[in-house]
Amino acid sequence: MTTIEVQELTKVYGSTPAVDRVSFTVRPGIVTGFLGPNGAGKSTTMRMILGLDRPTSGTATIGGLPFAGAVQPLTLVGALLDASAAHPARTARNHLLALAASNRLSTDRVGAVLDEVGLSEVAARRVSTFSLGMRQRLGIAAALLGDPRVLILDEPSNGLDPEGIVWIRELLRRLACEGRTILVSSHLMSETAAYADHLLVLGKGRVLADAATDEFVRAFAEPCVRLRTLAGAHTREVLAGSGFTAVEGDSGRWMVRGARLEDVGPLLAGAGIPVLELADEHASLEQAYLALTSHAAAHTSGTTIQEV
Repeated sequence: MTTIEVQELTKVYGSTPAVDRVSFTVRPGIVTGFLGPNGAGKSTTMRMILGLDRPTSGTATIGGLPFAGAVQPLTLVGALLDASAAHPARTARNHLLALAASNRLSTDRVGAVLDEVGLSEVAARRVSTFSLGMRQRLGIAAALLGDPRVLILDEPSNGLDPEGIVWIRELLRRLACEGRTILVSSHLMSETAAYADHLLVLGKGRVLADAATDEFVRAFAEPCVRLRTLAGAHTREVLAGSGFTAVEGDSGRWMVRGARLEDVGPLLAGAGIPVLELADEHASLEQAYLALTSHAAAHTSGTTIQEV
């Protein structure tokens, strides 16, 4: 198995730590989402994993070895950090052919990845004529060129149209099912929720959370129960007696924030209140993420969800 192992990774610029003793493992067979506010240290961490920045201390390895020592790097890791990295005067095909030659890869892979990303019909056009979305697709093609075991992608959905966003989501899921190790940085919470099995969240250069996506949402999003009843006033009184506040919404529904189904159901049943609807209101990844990062200073680094 090819894992990404990061141990006590630190990067200090002057007296400011951009990454502060970060440790985590990215495992194969799942998509790991890499989240955090601007300036949290995500890009710096990815650059150190790829050997593009030298850490102040700590280590980052892929498959047990520093990536900088890879003989054919594109067969080990495919990376997209900057969609504008391709030379603007080259055609899309020539850009990929140059990469293939530098890694001793078959030129057959060039046509295969152009087909994969949907750029075959424009392969003879210069990169300078490409839209941002097309450059993103070309960057993903370059990442896939060596049929790598590991993918590290920074904002791969940036500039893509809705069809392209669905495509990248399905691509990531398929590659994970093939047993590859995938680390994807993104600011799009809804998209991350659609493809990420596991989450790493950085804040101020430290790990705030390292957990399965569903565990993360349960841990940080405020629970909420949705209910509908004909005895609204009585319901409010009963819930208030147990410290819950019911707020009336649309269509006669009430929302009880901070409560779970197992809290509200027995209370209403015990009071003999007729219930027409009672359900947990599913929290979103965005709600959980904002709840965590809005007070990041209150959290400590670690490899599990932890609050102090």
